[in-house]
Amino acid sequence: MPEIQLRSLPRVSYVTFPNVSQERPLTIAAQMRVPACAGNVPAVVVVHGTSGVDSRGSYHAQALNDAGIATLELDMWSPRGLNGGTEPGGRPESVPETLPDAYGALLYLASRPWIDPQCIGITGFSWGGVVSMLTATRPYSDLYMGANPLRFAAHAPFYPVCWGYNRIPGYEFAELTGAPVFIQSGECDAYDEPGSCTDLVNGLPEQARRRVTVTMYPEATHGFNRLEPAQTVSDPYAHLGQGGEVRLEANPDAAARSRQATVDFFQHAFAAVGQASG
Repeated sequence: MPEIQLRSLPRVSYVTFPNVSQERPLTIAAQMRVPACAGNVPAVVVVHGTSGVDSRGSYHAQALNDAGIATLELDMWSPRGLNGGTEPGGRPESVPETLPDAYGALLYLASRPWIDPQCIGITGFSWGGVVSMLTATRPYSDLYMGANPLRFAAHAPFYPVCWGYNRIPGYEFAELTGAPVFIQSGECDAYDEPGSCTDLVNGLPEQARRRVTVTMYPEATHGFNRLEPAQTVSDPYAHLGQGGEVRLEANPDAAARSRQATVDFFQHAFAAVGQASG
């Protein structure tokens, strides 16, 4: 009888930590998954979309855990009494309101003795993708981290509504921390036109442009790595800000490719941090 090879499962715990907002301090809930390996491990903060925690978080967390990377998947809506979705009362008024949650997660992970504080990244989907983008900017990082030199080491935003940056106040994306940014989106995303993310990167100052890469998946809609049944929602930020319907539909091929690409990106980014510090 052949031997059965069992995959080492991560240690899963449910934790809370304070965000870093002085105006609206909140206690944020999260699921922490730590791979079964010795020594300090890198980690990635996982930030959900408008609908709240869904299949995307666990789908990507499992792949990261298998690669020896811990994950901290946030729940930002429950502390605010929000239900999720695009209807009134579903989500906050703006993404910057939730940036203190992400920086609180960074501080929490850095305080854990089994996490390498220099190798903490962030990924997110739609709303969480915007969080992943804005935390790569120097003004927001300086605002919320102050004199603390700790910063996210890498950013992997999914379909982060590329048309809005440097057009909407509060969504400036030009002066970056220097950490690498890896944008993944679909060519059939109704929030953007197919070239929006590439146009954003091409329009950045040269120093920032060198740190940002884009991968676009053909025939992939917004939420292409969301495993729930397909649905159509209405959102005022869709269609380059004109508003309208957005199709959310899984694309298994794009989802699988993006999952591996995300692991590869973080592994490369964390290895570069190690080489620089060594």
